Amino acid sequence: MRKPDRIFARDQEWAYLTRFAAASADRPQVGVVSGRRRQGKTYLVEGLAEQTGGLYFGATQATETESLALFAVAIGAHLDSPSPPRFDSWDDAVRFLFSIDAAGPFVIDEFPYLSQVSPALPSILQREIDQAASAGRRTKVLLCGSAMSVMGGLLGGTAPLRGRATLELVVRPFDYLLAAEYWGVGDPRLAALLHSVVGGTPAYRRFVNDDGPESLDDFDDWVLRTALSPASPLFREARYLLEEEMEVRDSALYHSVLAAVASGNRTRGGIANYVGRKATDIGHHLNVLEDSGLLRRRPDVFRPGRSGYEVAEPLIVFYQVVMRPQWGLLESGRAANVWEAARPRFSSLVVGPHFEQLCREYAMSAPVERFGELPGEIGAGVVPDRTNRSQIEVDVVVLAPAVSGQRRKVLSLGEAKWGEVMGRRHLSRLERARQLLSSDYDTSGTILACYSGAGFEPGLDPSVLTVGLDDLYRRPD
Repeated sequence: MRKPDRIFARDQEWAYLTRFAAASADRPQVGVVSGRRRQGKTYLVEGLAEQTGGLYFGATQATETESLALFAVAIGAHLDSPSPPRFDSWDDAVRFLFSIDAAGPFVIDEFPYLSQVSPALPSILQREIDQAASAGRRTKVLLCGSAMSVMGGLLGGTAPLRGRATLELVVRPFDYLLAAEYWGVGDPRLAALLHSVVGGTPAYRRFVNDDGPESLDDFDDWVLRTALSPASPLFREARYLLEEEMEVRDSALYHSVLAAVASGNRTRGGIANYVGRKATDIGHHLNVLEDSGLLRRRPDVFRPGRSGYEVAEPLIVFYQVVMRPQWGLLESGRAANVWEAARPRFSSLVVGPHFEQLCREYAMSAPVERFGELPGEIGAGVVPDRTNRSQIEVDVVVLAPAVSGQRRKVLSLGEAKWGEVMGRRHLSRLERARQLLSSDYDTSGTILACYSGAGFEPGLDPSVLTVGLDDLYRRPD
């Protein structure tokens, strides 16, 4: 099936969907498509319904009665019926749906809107799927939604649909290389700055009417006319991302938790101290944010059981660091003053940590020969230096796959600095970390790496891997 021209990239996702639609097994099939908002899921599933002759129904926030009426209208239009059917309950609606002999899948988009007001709907679907399996029917149902906490639970634990899905697809943001291509930005430094604000969410280009920064000199003006402009849809987007999550009740506390993490408080204790609560009081909030895809847990690769948190959406970090502290001034049109004062925080709390994450993504996608073998795990970690009573934070750690009975290989230790020219001082920290790790890990072939957005001092040992912005944005062959 030909992918519609309006869909940029997403070739792999389209292949998964078309394979699901083309499967010829003599039994019903269920697919679940999820992903944070604005990633283009609707473009994909709408395109699939168009190409296969399937039914597409986009749910909205409505009562059960209104949703049933809208669903009936969609079915009537799909069947070219002179008048839509009438459903008194989802029992009737789903039973009717499974009686239709359709060429393509039945796509129900924004399924969480329906299940929120009709909690029995997943169980009704399960019943009809099981009955269709007994009858040998080939009905295909594709459930799509953006509420990650809801979609993630559809197939888990004791959920009614557990074990019945043949497709579970998560539509993720574009990676940083694809995002640069999508925005049409060829300057690596500008691409990194842009990505630190809007990430890889494709809809944000539409939010600013395809207005991308034309050059590094234009970046400040671009921030002022888009993200910091009260007339831009991007201005309030970070707030909406949180408020659209169905599990969020006390949005003020959730915003404070996100602000704590964006400000550099990565541990549960640090977050709790920032928001003025006990660590036990914020456990639920951290879980909800993690389930919603707005927060992610980052394990310490050297200390099992210890982990920190980081905000998963760059625009939320930008909002919490730059916008939220001066929201009143921004709404009153003083964006230029706010941005001028926020530039140091933007560099240290937004771009710096974001650059570290880009470097870890680079290591993940690097050719096998870069580190000697295929990595088994990539992350960050802290190496205790008891002699010097200090700790060495390693930004990019590349570990080989664990092999039972053998010390795990450390393929690479790397430090990432956005605004510093890296040299001997940074390298000595990595050498010390390698020495300290040698008692528990195999560091005989460990490659030391310096990742910098500002360049490198001359005379570094040739054995040191140096990765600048040009290297970071050079797509592997």
